[in-house]
Amino acid sequence: MAYLYKKVIGGKPYYYLRVSVRNKERVIAKDVAYLGSSLDDVEQALKKRPEKEVRKAYKTLKRFLTQNTYLERVKKPKADPYLPSVLLAQVEAAHTHFDEVVLKLDTRTQEEFFRHFLIEFAFNTTSIEGNTITLKETHKLLEEELLPKDKTLREVYDLQNTEKVFFALRERPPEITQTTIIDIHDRLMDRIDERKGLRSHDVRVFRSTFETTPVAYLQTDLKLLFTWFEKHKGTLHPLALGSIFHHKLERIHPFADGNGRTGRMLLNLILLKHGYPPLIVPKRRRKEYLAALKKADSAELPKSGTAEYAPLITFIAQELVTSYWENFLV
Repeated sequence: MAYLYKKVIGGKPYYYLRVSVRNKERVIAKDVAYLGSSLDDVEQALKKRPEKEVRKAYKTLKRFLTQNTYLERVKKPKADPYLPSVLLAQVEAAHTHFDEVVLKLDTRTQEEFFRHFLIEFAFNTTSIEGNTITLKETHKLLEEELLPKDKTLREVYDLQNTEKVFFALRERPPEITQTTIIDIHDRLMDRIDERKGLRSHDVRVFRSTFETTPVAYLQTDLKLLFTWFEKHKGTLHPLALGSIFHHKLERIHPFADGNGRTGRMLLNLILLKHGYPPLIVPKRRRKEYLAALKKADSAELPKSGTAEYAPLITFIAQELVTSYWENFLV
């Protein structure tokens, strides 16, 4: 329910719009809008009809209640060398809700949730690489086929390709092989970059502190990567498996362009194949994301050292939890 709440501080009244919900024996309340220090202020503020704040607050409370309900249901996770137990429990709560609620929805409703997620994912994963199309423009492009003004076709194709690839992978998740990686990259770069397949020259990542694999050793390092993947896919938590695989692929840098977008798409493919929800690396946390990748650069290629990879896996886990409850709350 929503109601007027009065606080008195230093003898002076302050009025707020408050919403509350009951969870079992507890009542959880949240102040969603400050209305002023007099009843006249309140009257003027209420004329503005702050429904948006109320709806946002109810969603926040519902997310809090649902997440905590599933946290209570999750058995204490086994100790993991890469993830704090509290964060791992949050990941498993999202996983359980995804499995028991979202994946049990009818096909059309599931599609609506995944389309909403895809718009956010496409906007963020391409923005990290420099795409300037806004979230609002992305929505209009992918939902209404309205081209944004003063944007390049390359940027438009970037988003459209992301949409096509994501839904193709969700419908029929392929095995993780070198052929799969090349195919995903080629489709993401369709109409954007004519250099398809593995690169045929050495490259250096701008402002990076690591050296990419020399082209003469590309196949060798990819073979090492897949040997590592096959060895660990049954033992590592899917989140750790996908995060480390993403970093190792970035370190090899097998393509002339599009390595980051391909890596983030593959991370979600690995999660989906293990029954976990996909995630979004948000543009607003680009610096933290790159810093976590950089920390992992000190790990030797065939290995997966805990100290080097824990910051990246923790970052990815945090974003899985955040993006899940923002996009899949039923």
